[in-house]
Amino acid sequence: MKKVKIGMLGLGTVGSGVYKTLKRFDNVEIVKISVKNIDKPRNIEGLDESILTTDVYSIINDPEIDIFVEVIGGVNPAWEYISAAIKAGKHIVTANKELLAKKGKELFELAEENNRVVLYEAAIAGGIPLIMPLKTILAGNDITKIEAILNGTTNYILTKMDVEGASYNDVLKEAQELGYAETDPTGDVEGFDAMYKITTLSTIAFGQRVDVNKVYREGISKVRAEDMKAANELGYKIKLVAIARICEDGRVDVRVHPTLVPKKATLAHINYVTNAVGMSGYPIGDIVLSGPGAGEFPTASSVIGDILNIAAEIETTDYPLPMMRCKHSDDANIVPISETYNKYYISITAPNNKGVIGKIGTVCGNKNISVSSIMQKGVSENNTADITVITEVCKEADIQAAISELDGCNINSLIRVM
Repeated sequence: MKKVKIGMLGLGTVGSGVYKTLKRFDNVEIVKISVKNIDKPRNIEGLDESILTTDVYSIINDPEIDIFVEVIGGVNPAWEYISAAIKAGKHIVTANKELLAKKGKELFELAEENNRVVLYEAAIAGGIPLIMPLKTILAGNDITKIEAILNGTTNYILTKMDVEGASYNDVLKEAQELGYAETDPTGDVEGFDAMYKITTLSTIAFGQRVDVNKVYREGISKVRAEDMKAANELGYKIKLVAIARICEDGRVDVRVHPTLVPKKATLAHINYVTNAVGMSGYPIGDIVLSGPGAGEFPTASSVIGDILNIAAEIETTDYPLPMMRCKHSDDANIVPISETYNKYYISITAPNNKGVIGKIGTVCGNKNISVSSIMQKGVSENNTADITVITEVCKEADIQAAISELDGCNINSLIRVM
């Protein structure tokens, strides 16, 4: 059997896992790896340093290489190299969630024009199989809803805050020291990572192109230890949830934000760096896929699965992996967050004066908001009261209008409830 030759861009955490694991297979071989610094020390036993290069185009222009594996992330220069590799006749395996979210349309159109395959199982939830099942086993389903935890860093932080009662800043510092959070954690804690992933996942599941620029995004940096405690008392856990659903009018609601998840729900029990994806559809009903969403070997597992799938098709067909190709071109009509309907948890600090709770109720009533519960817990030394409000389902625009009218009240937190 002829060995399928592979060129790889990047030899960081994921690339190292791919190199170490792929050596177990006899039908594929990594023949070149592009790195920034050839002299950098690497903890990879048996690494053949002669295959390292700083010239990406020596991989792209090598006619012997069949598959181009990209594991550096980001849009630039990854897009330049991937597009050149496709034009040079190479199939693509990538773990690049940002590139897929921002350049997916151009990427898949270019691949189809050149009869090349792009596989990206590792880009959504690390080691959790999602894309292949959606394209194959679940292909006969109409998926209408996704609720997912897609970022291990934020899930770790929120779990530690919940278990230890610690502040966001303290847990973030610990997560950085342990390597779970980057020195600049913005991509994770402000929801960008989860936003990129739900953009691509919902595009595949719904068969409509979701514009990442129209996806609502809110991170966890404003979540307080007090909110964690209050959520537990109310029967909830706070998670950063990526949500995508098809509305009754056919529009698509896609967003990422902190969410109060009922303790009886599966997502409430997904802790630390674990990821989970819940999907609803017909005829399957409700399913949840859970597992490691990042890391050297979990992510490498998905990359290698993609490589082996392409390798099995090379030289056997003129049109490899038809089920895995992009088959849609319609743009989704995205619902603005202001037009969505949700339940809300609102934490308010207000002067301990007569009629404050009545005022909150009146403002909510005037904005078509029904209050499910309203509680006051104690009075602080500065004569302010902590008030927690839980609403029934209401419109986002109405809740924002109500908050703007609560003069003299400090809104500590506004979190949507699942």
